Amino acid sequence: MLTGPLLIGVFLLAIAILLVSIIKFRLNAFIALLITSLVTSILVGMPIGDIASTISGGFGSTLSGIGIVTGLGVMLGKFMFECGAIETISNAILNKFGEKNSPAAIAISGFLTGIPVFGDVVYIMFAPMLRVLSKKTNISMVTFACAISVATTCTYSLVIPTPAPLVVSESLGIDVGIFFVYAILTAFVATITGGILYGKFLDKQDKKNGHFYTFEDIEEIEDELEATKETRPMPSFMKSLSILLVPIMLILLGSFVPLALGDNNSVVPLVKFLGDKNVAMLIGVIYAALISKPYITRSISDIMNDAADQIGLILLITGAGGAFGKVLQATGIADYIAGSLSQFSIPILLLCFLISQIIRCAQGSTTVALMTTASILSGTIAASSVSPILCAIAICAGGIGLSLPNDSGFWAISRFFKISVQDTIRGWTVGGFIAGLSALAFISILSLFQNVLPGLL
Repeated sequence: MLTGPLLIGVFLLAIAILLVSIIKFRLNAFIALLITSLVTSILVGMPIGDIASTISGGFGSTLSGIGIVTGLGVMLGKFMFECGAIETISNAILNKFGEKNSPAAIAISGFLTGIPVFGDVVYIMFAPMLRVLSKKTNISMVTFACAISVATTCTYSLVIPTPAPLVVSESLGIDVGIFFVYAILTAFVATITGGILYGKFLDKQDKKNGHFYTFEDIEEIEDELEATKETRPMPSFMKSLSILLVPIMLILLGSFVPLALGDNNSVVPLVKFLGDKNVAMLIGVIYAALISKPYITRSISDIMNDAADQIGLILLITGAGGAFGKVLQATGIADYIAGSLSQFSIPILLLCFLISQIIRCAQGSTTVALMTTASILSGTIAASSVSPILCAIAICAGGIGLSLPNDSGFWAISRFFKISVQDTIRGWTVGGFIAGLSALAFISILSLFQNVLPGLL
């Protein structure tokens, strides 16, 4: 196989093939990743008999770690959406904050609902309400778009059970419960800076420049929202929140109880079993189905089947990303890139962030960027003195910002909130980048105390 700088050339060519496949030829990301994996293997001179097994091995090992929990996570989010739990949570937070502080309320709502629900679903659900709020409060629509999109992407990039951070945690072999605690704190800090504070700046800027949207169709939206409020039975706030908290609390107990009691305590095996991410999410889905039953108009089976239809492509893309990462490892590309960058004495946390951010910016997918970066740097992280949990968070932080028009999420935000491309860049691309940088700054501070903070070493 090739060695030295030629490996870098093959890697850059592989990224170019991936970009052209997705952007120019609009190939499905699953097919594009498989083609890129195959071409990369051939170009570096991998033995022909090893190519298929390496790709399938990477695909299988990735899904064995996250396949079940990803599928269950989509089902959990589907139940929250169908029974009205997401709407209940967002309305309660909005009422608590008031209209003046509604962007902050929307950001927190997006932060919570973005954990079990994928971004496009959150945007679809919130868009009508946000356009009505913008009209009523005279707060810029770009501010609301920034608040919800940055918040949901922070949780998507950083907080399990979403696929991207799960893949990173599996690749680096870290405890998902401890990772969850530090990741959700980091995501919250990033949401405040990139979603709320920067959103306020956008509102002041738009007021100063007289830049507002007219909302010609707003009356129809208002009528639909009022009709929904009057006719639809909704779960209480605590019931709604409990659907989200049950699996999370089980996972946290499974991680922290053994730390507190020690592995020899008789209770620990049971707690570890219930706190296993797959078991906890299964219990969470069963609980969600029982709580949702009085409030849904369709059968539990139909909702699960709909969720299963969405899961398929997500798992295929995730598995193919794992296959590409395995090829990078098996061919020596990952080790060479990590070694080359290490010569520049770049701090490991910054290195994790930079590689993830560059790949994210280049090809548009947060999931692909995080998976690829974790594969490239896994060996370097293991050999470093910095907590692998903080390195994992730095990788995830790099996947938040600099979303460009090669990202499908960019167009989803523009389309659902009916804002211009320029405003999407102002609110989402820049807001996400600020969120990512603030996440990196926060974990850099945490690294100074990693010897005393629980679970980091």
